[in-house]
Amino acid sequence: MHIDDLIDATNHYINSDEQDRAQLTIPKEWAQGRTAYGGLTGALVYSAIRQKVSNDRVLRSFACNFVGPVMTETSFDIEVEILREGRNVTQVIGKAMQDGKVCVMVQAAFGVSRDSKIDVRNTDKHAMRAPTKADFLPQIPKITPKFLRHIDLARQAGGLPFTGSKESKIDGWMRFTKPPKELTDAHLIALIDGWPPTTLQMLKWPAPASTMSWNIEFIYPHYTFSPKDWFAYQVRTRQAADGYAQTEANIWDTRGQLIAISRQTIAVFD
Repeated sequence: MHIDDLIDATNHYINSDEQDRAQLTIPKEWAQGRTAYGGLTGALVYSAIRQKVSNDRVLRSFACNFVGPVMTETSFDIEVEILREGRNVTQVIGKAMQDGKVCVMVQAAFGVSRDSKIDVRNTDKHAMRAPTKADFLPQIPKITPKFLRHIDLARQAGGLPFTGSKESKIDGWMRFTKPPKELTDAHLIALIDGWPPTTLQMLKWPAPASTMSWNIEFIYPHYTFSPKDWFAYQVRTRQAADGYAQTEANIWDTRGQLIAISRQTIAVFD
């Protein structure tokens, strides 16, 4: 099932009366280990939130906590609550619920654009060459996460998971294998989480890891994206100790413009 179908189903769900709602489910092809792919569940909760916010307000900050697993092939619900809608900013929370338990919690902040005398330009750049094709991991049963069949990753620096690398970074490019109809913030959220945690490449044998919290700050103004675009990605481990790691990533568009900053707290069970 394409990501557009899942987003469309979510938007229809949140705009329908409770009595008329079709159940939301995520197919196994979007699995990540024992749970649904976190980038997708976060994107679907965000998409439901987006339906409740006026179009003149753009996404400035996306904060997501993965409270528990969202099981595939099992129905779940999404609840949205507007915390405050001011003159300039709207704050909203969304929750994915399964079996009466909160699985994913998202808080999103939207803001209108305003005239300002403050204008500080970003200076972060990358020197990666543009990719020609995906170059990451083939689909290996019970090893490669199923959701990766939907995302192209082209790695240019950093190690593969469980290879005993001394580095803890990744440089590369990403895009959807089958381009969506249009590229929305929901699609970007799903795309950005596609890379494995940087710390896994330092291990010499498989071990589970999971993202606890995830924050994306979206940077405006930026150009309109093509659904076929590659996006540049560079992530570094800021610190790792006591079974937890903090990572920070920059995301650029095809013109080399920084469009997002992503930060994660990751638990590693090695």
